[in-house]
Amino acid sequence: MSDEYNLHRFIRAQNRVYGDAIRILRRGMMCTPFMEFIFPRLASYRSDAAPEPYAITSLEEASAYLSSPLLESRYRECVGTLQRLSNKSAYAVFGDIDARKLHASLTLFSEASNDESLLNTMFDVWFDGLLDEKTVNELNAMSR
Repeated sequence: MSDEYNLHRFIRAQNRVYGDAIRILRRGMMCTPFMEFIFPRLASYRSDAAPEPYAITSLEEASAYLSSPLLESRYRECVGTLQRLSNKSAYAVFGDIDARKLHASLTLFSEASNDESLLNTMFDVWFDGLLDEKTVNELNAMSR
C-alpha cells in the first residue's frame, strides 16, 4: 500500500512509547515530547519556523491519518481517555503550551473527520465549545 504522506513516521514514533503515553494520559498527565506524534497539528508555515517532522501538512493528510486503522484507533483511544478526565482542565493535564497544541490537534482532526462527535465533546468540555482559531484560519487559507 502506498504511504503518500509518510504516515509510517507516526507509527514508528508511537510504537516506541505508545504504551507509556496512554498510561501517563490515564493518570491525568501527558509527556510533552509525545505531544507532536500522539496529537499532531497542522504544520506552521511561518518562514522562521523550524521543520516539524510530525506536523500534518493538509486536511487531506489529516484524513489519511484517520484512515489508518492503527493511527485512528490510537487517536480515538487517547481522546476517549481525555473524556474520562473531564473533571480536570486541559491546562491541568497538559500545561498551557501543550493544551494549546491539543486544541489545535483536535481542531484539525475534527475538520478532517466524518464523525466529529468524540472530538466535539472535548471542545465542549475543555475549550468552551470553540475550535482553535489559528488552525481554522490556516485551513481556510489553504483552501483558497
